[in-house]
Amino acid sequence: MGRLPSSVSRPGLIVVAVALAVSALSAGEFRAMGRSGEVRPGPGVTRVGRLSDTLPGLAGTPGDTPVYTLAAPAGTVPGGTALILGGTHGDEPAGYLAAVVLVETARVSTGKLIVIPRANASGFSYNVPQEAHPQRFEIATPRGPRSFTFGARATNPVHQWPDPQVYTHRGSGQALSGTETRNLNRAYPGRADGSLTEQIAFAITTLIRSEHVALAIDLHEAAPEYPVVNTIVAHERATELAALVNLELSGSAVTIGLEPSPKTLHGLSHREWGDSTDTLAVLMETANPAQGRLRGRTDAALVVSGRDRYFAAAARRGRLNVPFDDHGWPINLRVARHVAGVTQFLTDLGMLDETKAISVAGVPAYDEIVARGLGAYLR
Repeated sequence: MGRLPSSVSRPGLIVVAVALAVSALSAGEFRAMGRSGEVRPGPGVTRVGRLSDTLPGLAGTPGDTPVYTLAAPAGTVPGGTALILGGTHGDEPAGYLAAVVLVETARVSTGKLIVIPRANASGFSYNVPQEAHPQRFEIATPRGPRSFTFGARATNPVHQWPDPQVYTHRGSGQALSGTETRNLNRAYPGRADGSLTEQIAFAITTLIRSEHVALAIDLHEAAPEYPVVNTIVAHERATELAALVNLELSGSAVTIGLEPSPKTLHGLSHREWGDSTDTLAVLMETANPAQGRLRGRTDAALVVSGRDRYFAAAARRGRLNVPFDDHGWPINLRVARHVAGVTQFLTDLGMLDETKAISVAGVPAYDEIVARGLGAYLR
């Protein structure tokens, strides 16, 4: 090895070496974010497939993701099929964890339940440093903590680049900000030959058609100051079912709103699933302080505890669309709301149409998750 140029100083070499070491450590941490072994299928899971089973072109791409089927035993009453989607946005953990709870606890005796915990797997491969989001958070369980990824809202730009200046939704011609081209919930019904995000959307829409899904539920979270929060958003064909669920839940501890799916806003699951398939399409939101713009320190504690003194102060001044006291909106409560909503939808679907009944056991009730904690129901 030759002599180093005289212009390269020893302090400079030290800085470069430290930068390379930090980069290598960071790269390892970000690679670990994308691992998919966070879900531990329970005894009710009858098949673990992949989204690429529906669209083979996704195989081997960052958009492929596990698809869990929980079907009734052969010879039982056929019933209907429901699709539960979590992880459309990787920074909305209650939807993801509610889907995990279903995979790890549910047993189906009539019909079929299809669950995709990480709808946009690419969004779990990174997070947004500018938001100071944690990469991971932990849920306490009786046998020790379980670690989960806190991802990002959109497809990883490493996997889909560049963003256009303006994103034009195919089919409707709707124009949005260029970054929305990587938002799965602006890409439906999708395209088989489109961007990675559009391919994911196309595969999910195709799955709904091929499996004759009677009910499709997209689980989300929103900032406490967002107008549509703690709410069911329903396609017009799902209005009767959603109104019944809203009435049942609001008569319990789960007060929840009901909003119609806007007919002029395209690309969203509840709009495009309802328009392009026969399914009853709904979306549910819970209040996630880690997404709000009024929050203080953003760390794993905020994700899990949901407590933030700045949000509490904003609530006292009438600035929020949900109640917010010193107890905040903990992850246990948010997941409990989603799980309760899903089970109520399944129950009421069978009430309205016996041929579409889906009977599920083993799933914890709202009061049980709130009282014992989410970790008591994780494998």
